[in-house]
Amino acid sequence: MPLYEHVLIARQDLSNTQAEGLIEHFSTVLADNGGTVRDSEYWGVRTLAYKINKNRKGHYAFLRTDAPSAAVQEMERLARLHDDVMRVLTVKVDEHGEGPSIQMQKRDERDSRDRGPRGDRGDRGGDRGGDRGDRGERRDRGDDRGERREDRSDRN
Repeated sequence: MPLYEHVLIARQDLSNTQAEGLIEHFSTVLADNGGTVRDSEYWGVRTLAYKINKNRKGHYAFLRTDAPSAAVQEMERLARLHDDVMRVLTVKVDEHGEGPSIQMQKRDERDSRDRGPRGDRGDRGGDRGGDRGDRGERRDRGDDRGERREDRSDRN
């Protein structure tokens, strides 16, 4: 069966237990339609990038599932009809990552990742007035701009 990752955003005025109850509700919807929930995480209340239905914050939940597409479509349909759910995002993935999601990892664990080579950027500090590379030498632009035209109000 295909692998999916879902992120649900629920209204901010729900309690934590009600928000976690939504995770259980949608997990049972997937299970009833032949899917399984591999992992679920409650990310807590977070600030939204923009207002959604006059809400500035929302309860975030994350699900990793192994389900047929019909089960996922039914879960998304019910989530859109549910009054407490503001947004649903579903992404099909090739494989599920091991351990907690990137949102649940500590900040210092995320920053210690190997980001790969940055490429040769050369010496970026210090004196920049020397070699100009293939842009050529700077020239004084004061003389080659041409004469200034006088007042153009007499054209009309």
